[in-house]
Amino acid sequence: MTASIIVQPLTKEGFAPFGKVLETAGAETRLINAETCTRFHALATVETRGECGRAIVSLFQAKPIALPLRLSMMERHPLGSQAFWPLSGGDWLVAVAPDENGRPGAPLVFRASGSQGVCYAPNVWHHPLLALDQVSEFLVVDRDGPGLNLQETYYETPYAIATY
Repeated sequence: MTASIIVQPLTKEGFAPFGKVLETAGAETRLINAETCTRFHALATVETRGECGRAIVSLFQAKPIALPLRLSMMERHPLGSQAFWPLSGGDWLVAVAPDENGRPGAPLVFRASGSQGVCYAPNVWHHPLLALDQVSEFLVVDRDGPGLNLQETYYETPYAIATY
């Protein structure tokens, strides 16, 4: 048996229990470089926990998913947050779940535009990247260093994402 998930638009309020939505709308701006460049300042703070942790910047390239999708696994990073910023302009899905006694609860799925990123708070259950319609590149800022910073788990009963 598979339970269905209704995809909802990605909003700051809806995503707040899991981290922060990253977007330039409403962000603090600063004109820099002799006023030839606008800086959207401090869109996210990436946290690193544990000894010798450091923030790193990476580029991820995600293949598009095919729907319907069986969402059967979630992961989390207890030692740091993760910020994802889409570079390719395509929409994507963000799947998160509340923690229920050390395991992910029922997932929520948000549709993010190609101009919205997210910063998962440390220890938040989420699904790996879910690009839609095209191969998509993401700028990723997260923690690197010693310590167990990846936990993966599988649902006993997967969830179906059939439409968005």
